Amino acid sequence: MSAMPSRPSPDLPRALDSSPEFSAALEQGGPPCAGETPTPSTRLPRTPSGGTPTAPPLCTTVLRVNLVDPSPTPEGLAARYRAAVEMAAFADDRGLTMVQTEEHHATTNGWMPAPLAFAGAVFGATRRIGVTVAALITPLHDPLRLAEDIAALDLLSGGRLVTVAGLGYRPEEYAAHGMDWRRRGALQDEVLHTLLSAWTGEPFAYRGRTVQVTPRPYTRPHPLLLVGGGSRPAARRAARFGLPLFPSARLPELERYYHEQRAGFGTEGWVMQPPERTCLLHISEDPDRSWAEYGGHLLHEARMYASWQSAGTRSAVRSTAGDTAALRAEGVYRIVTPEACVKLAQEAGAQGSLILHPLCGGMPVDEGWRSLHLFAERVLPGLQG
Repeated sequence: MSAMPSRPSPDLPRALDSSPEFSAALEQGGPPCAGETPTPSTRLPRTPSGGTPTAPPLCTTVLRVNLVDPSPTPEGLAARYRAAVEMAAFADDRGLTMVQTEEHHATTNGWMPAPLAFAGAVFGATRRIGVTVAALITPLHDPLRLAEDIAALDLLSGGRLVTVAGLGYRPEEYAAHGMDWRRRGALQDEVLHTLLSAWTGEPFAYRGRTVQVTPRPYTRPHPLLLVGGGSRPAARRAARFGLPLFPSARLPELERYYHEQRAGFGTEGWVMQPPERTCLLHISEDPDRSWAEYGGHLLHEARMYASWQSAGTRSAVRSTAGDTAALRAEGVYRIVTPEACVKLAQEAGAQGSLILHPLCGGMPVDEGWRSLHLFAERVLPGLQG
């Protein structure tokens, strides 16, 4: 396997995105909502609604998607799934950079159990926008099938898929899938080894037999794959496999340890270091009214995500809010006017990012569309360089 560069190269695509933590990494190196990252596809001029190609926007633009519904019904969830794919197509048409999602199971609100299936639907409806899954809980997947699925998505999309391989942090998810939580490290080692071996297209030894996975992915040497985590074992694992590391929080000491381990293993790689926290945006002409009407949806997501994080979990996103007033004061979830959103981008500069979350916490689909249209019609024009 060819090693990844020791730092994000200009030749690597820009604008990876992800879980709240991965979205936060888009902000690295600047003020809130600012950052510089590699991406799975060159940042090309876009053609909004079939018109003349526009210049690249002032900063990276990310559409964050999960499918939370606190009171799910089959009809409501079907509408939400369709809306998410339609929003991704709208974002692609308007020139946004990335769709970001993640994997979670054993929830009461349907968070996002099948991110690769969702990514496939997005790729079928789009032409240019990338999809980042951060994190995919890779030990829960059959290694060979996962290699095939990611290879197929990489071919389908022309190299627009980015995967962050995570262990997860909820034993309930392992129990739901009949997997041993205590063996998660060994399971992760096996799946990473299998993915990298399978994507060569050559025969390799797997569980006592020789196997071969075809077709090979579109991206060479393999689809962009990062190792996520906030522990030394995660950093050591990334270094050993020659894969880039995505820490779950801003952990300079873990970055140093990763590079020490790389030197010992003789591998190359780089670290996508997130800031202390991220911000997730909803666009409104009247933020006070929107907080009053829809703040409960933002609080629902924030509180559920916080409930999964144990006392020892190190995360770039950690809300302690118990009500919408406290959540608003924290600044992790923000409802801003189009003008304020443009100002955020101007403050961030060319390396910045704006992370939209139109369906946050079961947000009504119509309200999500209002936010996205406001962004397209009144924010994006102010971002064109």
